[in-house]
Amino acid sequence: MKPLDMMVTDLNAEYLGIPKLSLMENAGRSLAKQISLISDPCKVNIFSGSGGNGGDGFVAARHLLNMGFDVEIFLLTHPSKIKSSESKSNWDILQNMVPYMSPLKINLINDSSQLKSSFLEMDDEVIVDAILGTGITGELKEPVRAAINLINKSHSIKIAVDIPSGMDPLTGQVDDVAIEADYTVTFHKPKTGLKQGSHENIGNLIVCDIGIPKEAEVFVGRGDLLRIKKRDENAHKGANGRVLVVGGSHDYTGAPALAAMASLHLGADIVIVACPESASIPIKSYSPDLIVRSFPGDYINLDMVEPIIEMSHKVDCVLIGCGVGDKPQTEEALNLLVEKLVELNKTMVLDADALKLVEKEKIKNVENLTLTPHSAEFKSFFKNQDSIILFDLHEKITAFQSVSQQIKGTVLLKGKMDMIFQGQKFRLNKTGSPGMTVGGTGDCLAGLVSALMAQGHSSFDSACLAAFINGMAGELAEREYGYQFTASEMLKFLSKATQLIF
Repeated sequence: MKPLDMMVTDLNAEYLGIPKLSLMENAGRSLAKQISLISDPCKVNIFSGSGGNGGDGFVAARHLLNMGFDVEIFLLTHPSKIKSSESKSNWDILQNMVPYMSPLKINLINDSSQLKSSFLEMDDEVIVDAILGTGITGELKEPVRAAINLINKSHSIKIAVDIPSGMDPLTGQVDDVAIEADYTVTFHKPKTGLKQGSHENIGNLIVCDIGIPKEAEVFVGRGDLLRIKKRDENAHKGANGRVLVVGGSHDYTGAPALAAMASLHLGADIVIVACPESASIPIKSYSPDLIVRSFPGDYINLDMVEPIIEMSHKVDCVLIGCGVGDKPQTEEALNLLVEKLVELNKTMVLDADALKLVEKEKIKNVENLTLTPHSAEFKSFFKNQDSIILFDLHEKITAFQSVSQQIKGTVLLKGKMDMIFQGQKFRLNKTGSPGMTVGGTGDCLAGLVSALMAQGHSSFDSACLAAFINGMAGELAEREYGYQFTASEMLKFLSKATQLIF
């Protein structure tokens, strides 16, 4: 499991209602239990940092004391710099214990000179590395570096918490120094660095269940917002994604405009709408932020294909289908357009009418592609004449996933509960509002997927994030308007829906 995935899962567990304080308690208790299985009661020296890893050490200290161990803590920072609120809570508990009968001893280490070899004189002791967790990368700072060197010189049993401090949690590489553990006790699932790192650092790997349910990985939650890439302060215009929306017709002008506006609201720098001439004026009227390129005709046709291909060279993602209609000339044009975009290895999103017109064979081997169908469009695209009418959720997932595997791209099946599939991967999204049955919310979703893919997210992650954000915006709109809101009104809540709040 990648470190980011673990952080996402932790927050998603909280989003499900499991407090992070409970997870930390479970982790610390599990750590203490493993120590008791490894060693008889003895002196345990716990080196703690300022993050959640240190908090696990604080919790373990309490449980070890109850098991008959002598415990000494070395906090490698000032208590005011403890970052995690859960860690701070557990630190405060230890402070409340010290003045009374507890044999716990605490050392505050603010400087490397305070670390002395005499701290670790006994070889029959246990040393716990709760210094750096999976969220920490980069150059080691003092007194952390000095503490790692001191610990490595000891002949005591060394136990790393989650991952040996100094090891890259993603790659397992050690750029400077890292704890040389006899055991590593990790939580929930092994991190990728533990699978690739040296046994000299990891020792024997122990994986502990801390009560995170499978649903925290299946359902998209607030934690997934951690995946949204941070903006580079020195970025130039266009660095945060350029989207081309190919859509619109004489009959439908709102769909491409809503999709384009959703892309802008999610941070795409530039969004261009390519549309028939008869649709251009209405689309332009939606916002001065939209760039509209129009071509002669009332519907997308073959004459538009080459100019659109030229435009595609300057964008990061092409969204096709919003409001294009189902004219034969449009069907011919879209199939040729998609064929050429596949040859260019262009990132694409297919939505709405494109799912009825584009031939599956033309895109079945494309991975950087997302389809956003509702159930009828799903059936039309995959030529699935047998309606999937199942009441058991697991049966539904199995059935839809089996059909979705006909292509290598991602399928975002819209519904009361959105289902996202790519190969063997699947996730579910529960956000949304009954008010989202109004026309245009699906176009907003397609625009969100396009913006995320343009910003470098995979098709699968883009679909998961977009489904969650779109549904959350619908929930926020419902709080403001009840069920009587429009897709245009929902757009105003997209920014707030991306905020990592509980």
